[in-house]
Amino acid sequence: MTTQDWIGLGASYAYATGLLVLAEVIRRWRGYPQDFTRKIVHIGAGMWVFGVLALFDTWYIGIIPFASFIIINYILWRYKVLQAMDAPDSSPGTVYFALSITLLFLAFWRTNSPDDKGFIAAAGTMAMTWGDSMAAIIGKRFGRHRYHVAGGTRSWEGSAAMLVASAISMFLTLVLVPGSALGPLTPPLAAGVAIAAALTGALVAAVAEAFSPAGTDNLSVPLLAGAVVFGVVTLVG
Repeated sequence: MTTQDWIGLGASYAYATGLLVLAEVIRRWRGYPQDFTRKIVHIGAGMWVFGVLALFDTWYIGIIPFASFIIINYILWRYKVLQAMDAPDSSPGTVYFALSITLLFLAFWRTNSPDDKGFIAAAGTMAMTWGDSMAAIIGKRFGRHRYHVAGGTRSWEGSAAMLVASAISMFLTLVLVPGSALGPLTPPLAAGVAIAAALTGALVAAVAEAFSPAGTDNLSVPLLAGAVVFGVVTLVG
């Protein structure tokens, strides 16, 4: 374990604590509803995967913050510690999100190795971070055309936002991370491969979000999106 790993651990927990405190302060100060402050935490937590890629020298140390928040988020959800995150009827979606990120990085991230595919884990995470958030925001505000699937109600506007936001965020990840300081040993992807992987992954993510009940999309969307991106990059790239 290197000094850089210790810095990464400290920064990760400081960032997570600051994010939770910020969301709770905003909720109390401005009176924003829980679903709004929950999205702040959701997006902020998802974007930290890039901080993890940048800060850690050792991949299995870098996974520790993700894995620990499976337990931490369960406690916060179970006992409703922070109203900014969990309403009385909230599903354990934050627990599923931490679990899915942990599994993705366990599967694909290998620091200082030519086998490193951390960009795939990050891309899968982006499908949930931005895709799901935009689906909720756009769907709630502009969703006029509803459809029912798997016992739930969605809007075509929200699903379209999910598709577009997932595709854009995944494409940017696939183009910018390989070959950069976040993935120095990973060969850059051709633009055509990145487009194909992002579009296919986004389509699967949007379908998974529509069919996943009660917060389980936090598990199904990133895992399926990551698996599809891996398949496309392997076959086409």
